[in-house]
Amino acid sequence: MLSSNGYFTNSALIGLVLGQLVSLLVTSTGLFSSELSRRGIDAPTSQSFLNYLLLGIIYGGIVLYRRRPLQMKWYYYLMLGLVDVEANYLVVKAYQYTSMTSVMLLDCWSIPCVIILTAVFLKTRYQIRKFIGVAICIVGLVLVIFSDVHAGDRAGGRAPVKGDVLVIVGATLYAISNVSEEFVVKSADRIELMAMLGLFGAVVSACQIIIFERTELQSVHWTKDAVAPFLGFAAAMFLFYSTVPVLLKISGSTMLNLSLLTSDMWAILIRVFAYYEEVDWIYYVAFVAVAFGLVIYSSGKQEDETTFHVSADDVEGKARDQVTIPDRLEEIVMLFVVIRYYECMNGFKCGPW
Repeated sequence: MLSSNGYFTNSALIGLVLGQLVSLLVTSTGLFSSELSRRGIDAPTSQSFLNYLLLGIIYGGIVLYRRRPLQMKWYYYLMLGLVDVEANYLVVKAYQYTSMTSVMLLDCWSIPCVIILTAVFLKTRYQIRKFIGVAICIVGLVLVIFSDVHAGDRAGGRAPVKGDVLVIVGATLYAISNVSEEFVVKSADRIELMAMLGLFGAVVSACQIIIFERTELQSVHWTKDAVAPFLGFAAAMFLFYSTVPVLLKISGSTMLNLSLLTSDMWAILIRVFAYYEEVDWIYYVAFVAVAFGLVIYSSGKQEDETTFHVSADDVEGKARDQVTIPDRLEEIVMLFVVIRYYECMNGFKCGPW
């Protein structure tokens, strides 16, 4: 990150700026979701639908203009879209049950999930400090749940524990989606990925809306105060989806993880100073634990990081990676199916929550 004269390079500064932009976008999506929840609007799939529609129209238009054949089979994008839609659904739905702060902290669960998935499917090895950082993050997650159970989460939320569970399951699906996108972006094209994710994400969301949220949407009184959070959420999500691949290319996943960490700080500041709400003291302990764990996780160099990438100098290796990507994607999607089955068997409704 430092140039020969000791100052930050242009790419490092751009990475820092983009990182905070992504962090603020994540916080803003939580803010808009909380606002919709306050107004009694419970339509999480509808919120994400507008984002997927924008991705499909804008990036799909670019794909059509270039007139290039798809570099991956369409049904793999369909599976990826299904996982991504359900991840967004669960996390957005959690705002109906728990506080924005809990959601922002508990979504850090995706980090240990990513480590497990990359170790299993990408054969990536990690240093001991990575696992130590993950362990400390998990301690922070436990503290958040403990606070919601014993302190009653004074900021609201009619079922904090259920909301915490939804966030953890949603974060797991986010990890599956992110690892799948790592596979695709290294063998296909970023624009194609965004276009196909938007297309199939919109299709899956539309089907889910028709089945589960049609009545809810019909009962909403569509004033400008109700429409504004919907549009704000869609715009923030679209910018987030568009910015993350650029940040990964410039600064890598470490900068992304550190940047997303600050979203928790933004969430707490908004809750305290904008909404004048009280925050249980355990939240601050949990935040420090998660922050410390993520700093340890992001420090050092990840071993065998090249397994994420396809070497341009090794044609044979590239061909091998491209052959195994579909099989590994199917394994990841099967994990998603198991998670959904577990939800149904443990009392969660398979339809609307």
